[in-house]
Amino acid sequence: MKITQLLQRTVGAGTCMLLLLGTAGGAVAEETSSQQQLSEPVYRVPRDENQATVQPQEHPLAPALRMAQQGLTSIDEGIRDYSCTLVKRERIDGALSEPAYIFTKVRHEPFSVYMYFLGPQDVKGRECIYVADQNEGQLIAHEGGGVIGRLGTFHLDPQGRLAMRGQRYPITEVGIRNLTNRLIEVAEHDMKFGECEVKFFKGAKIDGRSATCIQVTHPTPRKEFRFHMARIYVDDELQIPIRYEAYQWPSAPGGKPVLDEEYTYVNMKVNNGFTDADFDESNQNYQFK
Repeated sequence: MKITQLLQRTVGAGTCMLLLLGTAGGAVAEETSSQQQLSEPVYRVPRDENQATVQPQEHPLAPALRMAQQGLTSIDEGIRDYSCTLVKRERIDGALSEPAYIFTKVRHEPFSVYMYFLGPQDVKGRECIYVADQNEGQLIAHEGGGVIGRLGTFHLDPQGRLAMRGQRYPITEVGIRNLTNRLIEVAEHDMKFGECEVKFFKGAKIDGRSATCIQVTHPTPRKEFRFHMARIYVDDELQIPIRYEAYQWPSAPGGKPVLDEEYTYVNMKVNNGFTDADFDESNQNYQFK
């Protein structure tokens, strides 16, 4: 395997993330040693609420919707591509997964995704590529080890059973632009109803980066609502969402909200000048066979 540059970044109280910075030809994460640890991102929500400006007779979600729409404009006008480490946890069939750490490259036009799984161990070394309107619309993937890993590269329906195994969303929905679009859709839907509390917190932190936290709560379970509480963290510099977490209602009155899903984008590097080679299975920096 050809490795361009492997960086280990320490953030906050010993939090480590692995990131590879590549050339235009691409980069792939190397096997981590037993001494190197993948840790969940350090984040903090301040206690002091900062009220957003709400116009008379306006829904409480309106300021958050405007913020999301502005974020989408910032992405479309200023971010052509980016690399990052995606850290995610998802509740699948009632069970909350352990955190997955994925080195990710995204290009917006044409929409292209490359992913290398850093951990946990059962998915370590997995690689995936998806390019819109190419490869007959299929996801290109291989496992990192085990019996399936020895079978080589697979071309899969990105929404099919095999590609979706252990995943809540398909690779076609990966990335900050898709996340922002989803937040806009949910906000527009929820604005048709009441029973919504919205709080803004300035001075939130995501792995040392300043962010604004938007907390949306639906106090009472209703079939119209997808979550009890959600928090969106918007990077103050980039003006894009870099963390999203959603909770279901407590299982018993007075109980804690139940984490349903969370996604954090750390080590964000924008406008790398990615080319077609970064999303090509023949890239010699990758391990597709």
